[in-house]
Amino acid sequence: MNKRNFLITAALSAALCFFGTANAAETLKIGASPVPHADILKVVQPELAKKGIDLKIIEFSDYVQPNLALSDKDLDANFFQHLPYLEAFSKDHRLNLVSAGAVHIEPMGVYSKKVKNLTDLKKGASVAIPNDPTNGGRALQVLAAAGLIKMKDGVGVNGTPLDITDNPKRIRIVEVEAATLPRALDDLDAAVINSNYALGAKLNPTKDAIAIEAKDSPYANVVAVRAGDENKPAIKELMSSLHSPEVKKFIGDKYNGAVVPAF
Repeated sequence: MNKRNFLITAALSAALCFFGTANAAETLKIGASPVPHADILKVVQPELAKKGIDLKIIEFSDYVQPNLALSDKDLDANFFQHLPYLEAFSKDHRLNLVSAGAVHIEPMGVYSKKVKNLTDLKKGASVAIPNDPTNGGRALQVLAAAGLIKMKDGVGVNGTPLDITDNPKRIRIVEVEAATLPRALDDLDAAVINSNYALGAKLNPTKDAIAIEAKDSPYANVVAVRAGDENKPAIKELMSSLHSPEVKKFIGDKYNGAVVPAF
């Protein structure tokens, strides 16, 4: 090869190398609960791939590790929690995490293998709620809305069993890790379960729940990121895809009211 051809070949190789690097897909790692979060994310994977974003979905089965992994930069985002939980967890663990946007609402439901109606619960019945503060307070509000108990005015999401002001059936509130509630149903009279865990256990919130949270619930599930990352182009593309008509249709068709779009 003469010097001129060598230089041309070298220049072409450099150009191809630059072009390949410039067009390489950007990897976006997001932690998610398997149902419905990971299912929803899989809907937007092909569209994001067309935009040069390789969406990697890492599934988690608990409510703690996804935020810790995000803070430690093992993830670029996560999608499993509602805003009150994100804010409470970030404050308690001194993490600088924020919402990049809301996607859907999962109405919390009351389930039982022993009764068909909350009014059929016997005195002293055991009713389980999630043991994390925001979901526990939310579950108590579901029980209050159903008329089973009354809560102290104004406690809202921060309510605890100590804030129950009226409990005519003297039900026993049992605090259990949210992910294990479906498996604990055999040992309980009833349990208030997050819809993602209910769906994962083949419970249908619209058919199997004996009471369910109103669909105007403020507990929209959000995509969480480290503060400042919400304006990154890849995150903005992710949120744009999650807020698409295709995702809204998927949620409606797939979950039939058990999961409700928040956009």
